[in-house]
Amino acid sequence: MIEELRIRSLGVIEEATIPLGPGLTVLTGETGAGKTMVLSGVNLIMGGRADGSMLRRDADRADVDGQWLLPHDLGSSVRERIDELGGDMEDGDGGTSLLLGRSISASGRSRAFAGGRTVPASVLAEITEQLVAVHGQSDQIHLRDTRRQRELVDRFAGPELVTMLAGFRAALTRLQVVQRELDELVTSQQEREREAGLLRLGIAEIAEIEPLAGEDDDLKSQATVLAHASELVEAASRAHELLTGDGSDSPNAMDLLGLAARDLERARTMDPAADRLAGDLTRSMEALGILAMEVAAYASALDADPARLAQVEERRHQIAELKRRYGPRLDDVLSWWAASEEAVAAVDGADDRRAALESELATLSSVVRSGAEQITAARRVAGTSFAEQVTAELRELAMPDADVVVDIQTAAELADFTNSGADTVSILLAPHRGSEARALGAGASGGELSRLMLAIEVVLAGVDAVPTFIFDEVDAGIGGRVAVEVGRRLARLAGTAQVLVVTHLPQVAAFADAHIVVTKDAGGQVTASSVVQVDGEARVRELVRMLSGLEDSASGAEHASELLELAATERARR
Repeated sequence: MIEELRIRSLGVIEEATIPLGPGLTVLTGETGAGKTMVLSGVNLIMGGRADGSMLRRDADRADVDGQWLLPHDLGSSVRERIDELGGDMEDGDGGTSLLLGRSISASGRSRAFAGGRTVPASVLAEITEQLVAVHGQSDQIHLRDTRRQRELVDRFAGPELVTMLAGFRAALTRLQVVQRELDELVTSQQEREREAGLLRLGIAEIAEIEPLAGEDDDLKSQATVLAHASELVEAASRAHELLTGDGSDSPNAMDLLGLAARDLERARTMDPAADRLAGDLTRSMEALGILAMEVAAYASALDADPARLAQVEERRHQIAELKRRYGPRLDDVLSWWAASEEAVAAVDGADDRRAALESELATLSSVVRSGAEQITAARRVAGTSFAEQVTAELRELAMPDADVVVDIQTAAELADFTNSGADTVSILLAPHRGSEARALGAGASGGELSRLMLAIEVVLAGVDAVPTFIFDEVDAGIGGRVAVEVGRRLARLAGTAQVLVVTHLPQVAAFADAHIVVTKDAGGQVTASSVVQVDGEARVRELVRMLSGLEDSASGAEHASELLELAATERARR
């Protein structure tokens, strides 16, 4: 529950600290005194939209803080989120304490706080969604929306339906993906076939030549060698002759080294230091002999055949043409070849892919239909019970002849299914005996919608309770005996949850466990002393003011006391 709200420089509120406790708390005061700004503060703490125009005149900043006391079971789940954010919570005997806040600058920029850490406003919304349910007069408009009506029935159905919906949505999403892929495959198949035909021509052209990676560079080297083969043979032969003599009387390297070897052999007999030099020279002669053989082999391998040169040049020309069409580099040609073969294979395999998609689509269609049928069945069961319980609550709220009906219309075509299933859910109301059950947007009065909304919340509180309910003048459009019944029902709801109500009706205010009065000072501001919890005679005077506008009215005081006695009796039964 909310233990305390602190507001500074918001609207007409200069500064206010509002203590709250369990049970039913009402906020009353004259029109414009700032009661609704209290709820605006709560909305900010819940991550609502911030606006610089919300600030008190001449203020440069507005601050709103809320101190929550959470039961340990709920506190543990909230604590996990706060721990992720690096915030702090305090544990006590009564539960877990959490501070949430919001600060707004005159420019409209805001900062949000949770557990002492700055967080996005969306995090406040995420946390408080589990803690508070707020209802205002605008909710009457939302109540007319069939999507909102479906959400209410689904909330009543409970976690089992939530699980069904999760599985259904996953299957429906996959079905939609497969359907789009299949439609695209069918639509583009003719174009793909045309493109594949062009690709096949290019593939055949490249495959006929069958180039290899780096072949163009290798052919270039071969062409250079073949073009200069005669010169190369002559150079290699001359080098071989200089190394070995090869029958010539001219001096050669081997003979010269042989002479040097003889001289070193004589030197080594006289000086052991020459031994190493003689050995090195011997090894050099051996290496030179090997080199001479390699030069001879090189000369023998040179091909001076003009026909071979023509073949190489023709091959170079073919590869150059491929590079011109599919390049500019040979690597680009090979990449295009591989990608095109893959694309053609995909087209060739389109029939197989189409068959696989159609098979998966049929399976998914069956799963989605089955899931939708289970959801519809669960909704029908929940809708019947929901309607019965809301009807019973309305009879407690001075609508003894009212009947609520939950109408569920189910789409037959998969194309009409949505993430919420195949159903359109409508809550219908027959407010009087013999009247036709009609859509809420077709004739239900504001007072009837106020009571219907309260009845729905009481019913939902039994299956999906939040710790705190806040009602902002949801009693608008009602009065007299109906107002007494609304007050009585709010008091009963407060038996299981904290309930905060902004009201103009004394019949509702009389049922409160705590009564807070908001007033403005002579300057039109709500100051720290302007928010007061009243009891005893002060409370009677406020009820008298609400009843007649005359605080000193003796008859009004008698009526107020009578209301308080009635409310006390009701609280004793709680």
